[in-house]
Amino acid sequence: MSAGSRAVGTTDGGGAAGGAPRVAVFGSVNMDLVAYVDEVPASGETVTGTDFRQVPGGKGANQAVAAARAGADVAFLGAVGDDAFGEELRANLAAAGVGVSGLRTVPGASGVAHIVVDGKGGNSIIVVPGANGGVAGVADGDAALIEGSAALLLQLELPMEAVVSAARTGRALGVPVYLTPAPARDLPAELLESVDVLVPNQHEAAAITGRTNPHEALAALLELVPEVLLTLGEDGSLHGRRGGAAVASPARQVRAVDTTAAGDTFCGSFAVARAEGRSPEEAMSFAAAAASLSVQRPGASSSMPTREEVEALLGGVA
Repeated sequence: MSAGSRAVGTTDGGGAAGGAPRVAVFGSVNMDLVAYVDEVPASGETVTGTDFRQVPGGKGANQAVAAARAGADVAFLGAVGDDAFGEELRANLAAAGVGVSGLRTVPGASGVAHIVVDGKGGNSIIVVPGANGGVAGVADGDAALIEGSAALLLQLELPMEAVVSAARTGRALGVPVYLTPAPARDLPAELLESVDVLVPNQHEAAAITGRTNPHEALAALLELVPEVLLTLGEDGSLHGRRGGAAVASPARQVRAVDTTAAGDTFCGSFAVARAEGRSPEEAMSFAAAAASLSVQRPGASSSMPTREEVEALLGGVA
C-alpha cells in the first residue's frame, strides 16, 4: 500500500446504536424521470412507452440509500434546489434513514436525470446537474460530518473541484475514500492521490486505462490507487490491492427488470461490509446479493434492498 493510504475495512468509525458503521456520502442528488420502452428510439424516431416513473436518484443519493439500507449510519452532503423536486428529494433521503443535515437548499432547480429503460433492462441516461452543478467544495460543517466515518463515498456528478475538495478532506481526516469514476472523465492526479478505493465499471475502467481486458485494466488502475473494485455486470466483479492477488466474484444470475443504480447499490453495500471488517471476498458476495435484488425491481433508490432482504438471500449469513 502506498505511503499515506489507509487500510480499508479496519476502521473503528462510530455509528448508531448497535455498532452500525458511519458512512459519509458527498455527491449528487437528482429526480429521475424514467420512461420504459420496448426498444430505445433512434434519432428522430418517436416510440410509445410502456410506463413512466418519477423516482428520486442521483449517484450520490443512490449510494447513500444503499449504504443506509445495508445497515450503516449515513450522512449525506450535497445540494438541492428550492423547487418541489428539492423538497421531495430531501424527504426521500430522510425517509430512507439518511442524515440530511449536510444537504443544502440553494436557489434554482434541483438536478434531474432523464432515463430510458428498454425491454431488456438496459438504460441510457441524460443528467441535467441543476443544484449539483453549483457545489464548489466542502462547505462549513461538512468536515464534522465526515470526521470519524468508516468510509467517504464520492462520484463524479459534481464539479471536479468539489470532488477533489471532499477527497482531500477525507484524506486529512484519515477517512478511507471510495471513488466511483462515473460519469467517466479524466481523473486528475490531485484527486487520485487522495483515493483509497476506486470503484469503476468495465467501461469506466477502459476509458481510464485504454484496456478492455479486465485483468489488464485492474493492473493499470492499481498503478494509480492502492485498491480497486472493478464491477463487470453479469460477469461479477474483480478486486485487487497493490502487492496482492486479484480476487474474482461471480454475479447472481437473475432476470433484470431495470439495471439503473445497480452499480451504486453494489458500491454502497460493499463499503458498508468492508467498514464492518469483512474481507473483500465477503464484501463482494454481500454486494452482489444486494445488486441482484435491485435489478429485479424498477427504479433507482426505490429498488434497493434492505439488509434483512440481503441476509435472507444469503441464507441468513451476511
